[in-house]
Amino acid sequence: MASSKEYLEFILGQLSELNDISYRAMMGEFILYYRGRIVGGIYDNRSLIKPVPSAIRYFPEARYELPYDGAKEMLLVQEVDDK
Repeated sequence: MASSKEYLEFILGQLSELNDISYRAMMGEFILYYRGRIVGGIYDNRSLIKPVPSAIRYFPEARYELPYDGAKEMLLVQEVDDK
């Protein structure tokens, strides 16, 4: 299932206080960049971020999920309503 442009816009709105957030559409999903580096993406209308040490510390209880078959697990951001 592809992610919706509406969900992408919602997530970008939640991240609007950060400078240098961008995205790229890729095969029906969206890759998120911060300062030109991939930080995560929108997959099946789920916000997933790379499990780097700082993200793991910030989201210690986050579930790991696959963005798509064959990919590495990423952290699921469940509290997307809390900016």
